[in-house]
Amino acid sequence: MQFTSEQRLDDGVLERTFTLGEIPGILWTPASASAPVPLILLGHPPLGLGKMYPRLACRARHAAADGFAAATIELPGSGDRPRWAAAEQARADLRRAMEAGEPVGDEIIDALILPLVAKSVPEWQAALDALLSLPEIGGPVGYSGGVISIGIRLAVVEPRISAAVLFAGSLVPVAMFEDARRVTIPLHVLLQWDDEGNDRQAALDLFDAFGSKDKTLHANMGGHTGVPQFAGDAAARFFARHLK
Repeated sequence: MQFTSEQRLDDGVLERTFTLGEIPGILWTPASASAPVPLILLGHPPLGLGKMYPRLACRARHAAADGFAAATIELPGSGDRPRWAAAEQARADLRRAMEAGEPVGDEIIDALILPLVAKSVPEWQAALDALLSLPEIGGPVGYSGGVISIGIRLAVVEPRISAAVLFAGSLVPVAMFEDARRVTIPLHVLLQWDDEGNDRQAALDLFDAFGSKDKTLHANMGGHTGVPQFAGDAAARFFARHLK
């Protein structure tokens, strides 16, 4: 890991950009911490860190106010990373189906999500190795948001993640339901009831499949971008319970 820039935000949070090999990332740490702090990994959709930065920074600053560091990395094929032809084709197939009003078939969902999970999860784990080697970060670790299938796979294969907030707003391959049954960490799942791009029943079935004994479904009326502020507050309280 190499830090490439740093700045103090107006609330005192230290924001540092870094690279891990070819992978760009951002780390936010609280303004003042007398001991190593827990870490929240901030997931996001594959739209590029530049486009997602305002939302990620907002989430990170809220985490810092609660005493947590937060970090994120660029997903494969996104932002300034090398283009990924197969992923771009899968996104084009998804757009074509949705614009035509056709059902999104399993073949499209698998092509869109499964390779992304396979490529990105080892990168998240490598980032976690580097982040936990820093003296200011001591764990435990949570995962929040992003492509839900990435969060599911991380919850299964990464024992250092103690709790996760998952956003039920992305397509889920059938194969990921088997992973979901193997998840045992505490979960807080956010669902927008009227999410226009999400299969509500599939999201409910996925929640039912999770093997965790400590799992909560927080459902709110509204579309994909209409998550109310109090839903974020509830997620923050979840992390406060499980990471402190």
